[in-house]
Amino acid sequence: MSVDLSLSVVVLAAGQGTRMKSTLPKVLHCIAGRPLVEHVITDAQELGARDIHIVFGHGGEQVQQALSAYDLNWVEQTEQLGTGHAVEQALPAIPDDHLVLLLYGDVPLITVQTLQRLIAATEGNALALLTAKLVDPTGYGRIVRDAAGKVQCIVEQKDASTEQLSIDEINTGMLAVKADRLKKWIAALDNNNAQGEFYLTDIVGFAVADGVVINTANPDEICEIEGVNNKRQLAELERAYQLRQARQLMEAGLTLRDPARFDLRGELIIGRDVEIDINVLIEGRVELADGVQVGPNVILKNVSIGAGTQIHANSLLEESITGTQCDIGPYARLRPQTNLANKVKVGNFVEIKKSNIADGSKINHLSYVGDTTMGNDVNVGAGTITCNYDGVNKYQTIIGDNVFIGSDTQLVAPVIIADGTTIGAGSTITKDTPADALTLSRAEQVSVKSWKRPKKIKEE
Repeated sequence: MSVDLSLSVVVLAAGQGTRMKSTLPKVLHCIAGRPLVEHVITDAQELGARDIHIVFGHGGEQVQQALSAYDLNWVEQTEQLGTGHAVEQALPAIPDDHLVLLLYGDVPLITVQTLQRLIAATEGNALALLTAKLVDPTGYGRIVRDAAGKVQCIVEQKDASTEQLSIDEINTGMLAVKADRLKKWIAALDNNNAQGEFYLTDIVGFAVADGVVINTANPDEICEIEGVNNKRQLAELERAYQLRQARQLMEAGLTLRDPARFDLRGELIIGRDVEIDINVLIEGRVELADGVQVGPNVILKNVSIGAGTQIHANSLLEESITGTQCDIGPYARLRPQTNLANKVKVGNFVEIKKSNIADGSKINHLSYVGDTTMGNDVNVGAGTITCNYDGVNKYQTIIGDNVFIGSDTQLVAPVIIADGTTIGAGSTITKDTPADALTLSRAEQVSVKSWKRPKKIKEE
């Protein structure tokens, strides 16, 4: 079922969030690396909203700056006089023939599927409410129905009778209705209640009086309607969101060793037979091709990993690309603009930055490679570094095919290591090397027979 109306979404984001105990506006605290309110905005975009209106108050400049990439209509609520008053601030910018969908900037886990059902419930020009049944409804407004099951009103917790407090169906605050009707009802609100506020929920009574049908829709999960008021709730919704993503990925074929210890803060694209161990953090856009295995405590940021590659424990890869059947880590770091070809080995405590490493090359341990182009089948010994920075400028190191670099070697850029070069251990290479030759630089070894090792003098 669909509703053929232009959609205007109103997002209430003016709360101060004092219980967060933070200088950051509440709606800018993050779930999965994105501000709470941004989750709501992207849902509105996916619904095809014509306009998105953000009602802001506390920390408005910070909120506007954080969301500057979005096309939004900003509406300031200078006084906190209740939800009805907050919605009223946005109404002048909404055409009468639009359908208004009301959302909340601190309720980030609502899904597009649930909102589509809510919108569909306005069929026939009805008022649609999103409701849910809770084991413990304390703190929520109750949905009061008549004997026939029709919604009669919403009663807030502080205004409810003992009988009404026993009702387990609650109001989530999210609703959808035609703009012309909403404007009429908002104009009729008063603040004659325990809070002295203009309750948006009072429009339900007006709708009943006007003979308007009131339909309800329900979320698939209770976490969809839960808001964030403190850091504990923020952490709980983070876990709920991550578990939701983990389930979706496992249904798509991903093997997760423990879904409770997995964090996705972006987009993960997987091939077949991909395995991810515990405590893996994924940020940005990450692609894992067929057969990729990711060990524990790995961080992946905006990377594309080729088929059959293994990433061992405690490695960090960012803004990098690998070919097929690479072997990375443990404790390896690939920094931005690193490109590994096929069957490349990057071992423990190796750092690579802004470099291209060709097929079959090995950098097994304790090395730094930066601003380098490395050929095929190169073997880099332990403790090798490319000295690419003179304090002002960066320089390139070019390493040909079939090069063997001995341990504890420094390659001082700019320098070219020709095909087939062998570099003796402990060398400092400052000049280009000839092909297929041994190149080394070492001081003469000297032994001083009469030398005595210093001894500590005992204090009396």
